[in-house]
Amino acid sequence: MKRRALLQATPLLALPGWALAQDKYPSKPITIIVPYPAGGNTDQRSRQFGRFMSAALGVPIVIENKGGAGGNIGTEAIARAKPDGYTIGMGNFAPMAVNPTMFKKVNFNPQKDFAPICLIERGPLVLMVRPDSPYKSVQDIIAAARAKPGHLTYANGGTGGSHHLAAEMMKARAGVFITNIPYRGGAPAAMDLMGGQVDMMFEQMYAASANIRAGKLRPLAITSLKRSPLFPDVPTMAEQGFPGYEISNWQGFIAPAGTPPQIIKLLNEVTNKALADPEIKAQMLSQGNELGGGTPEQFAAHIKAESERWGKLVKTVGISAD
Repeated sequence: MKRRALLQATPLLALPGWALAQDKYPSKPITIIVPYPAGGNTDQRSRQFGRFMSAALGVPIVIENKGGAGGNIGTEAIARAKPDGYTIGMGNFAPMAVNPTMFKKVNFNPQKDFAPICLIERGPLVLMVRPDSPYKSVQDIIAAARAKPGHLTYANGGTGGSHHLAAEMMKARAGVFITNIPYRGGAPAAMDLMGGQVDMMFEQMYAASANIRAGKLRPLAITSLKRSPLFPDVPTMAEQGFPGYEISNWQGFIAPAGTPPQIIKLLNEVTNKALADPEIKAQMLSQGNELGGGTPEQFAAHIKAESERWGKLVKTVGISAD
């Protein structure tokens, strides 16, 4: 499933001479591969940053959607692209940290086949129940699960996704059994939660906010280490008996391994500039996301740590996509 879009903008006056300073790179359009269909959060973020990058670098940015196989198809396409700086992509939580363990065969290695550019954002999740639910805290859920193992259910918005692993990590840490009900996406999962077909679910902040504010769902906990400015009265999982509990649906720019370091450096600088842009920053924070940034080396270390962490959980719990 492919879709291409061309983004162009007037070069930013605040960034003169960048292209000339890098041996005439870039001198032609840059393609950003998005490993998910058009319209989702990853696609929207890629287009938002693509417009900024087009303005900063003075060349068109082409957005190419290559969805399928939980992000594996598009991520493999990034790995197999020519390492000349003219094809980069969005590296995401699931394909970069979960799928290599969850799938029997993945045709890329997150540590060897990519040159990380820059982490863009972390998206914490929120644990939600219906407004009429008897569960007022995470400990209420754990107590009920211990009293009747398997009686409670949670909605899973996609096998191996952050919705799924957030619940499995809670279960593993608490030593309880809560029945997993899988769905094809967070939206249908939330609909069944509101309709009473399941008891709870973890959902990304940007998708959950509207239903929480409308009183259709009640938040119990945030999966970041600090409380969210969007819902400061909602405690973290760590505050409710799960010290160190943290999970976020992160993403950032990556390039094929072998892309010249000077090009990676330039693209990292542009991405960090975009993260400091007031409009982009405000929009991301309004969705409950935590801003990324930093160096390529820091992003590489993040990918490695996340791969080890979630690969271990996937093996322990026995999650498989095959």
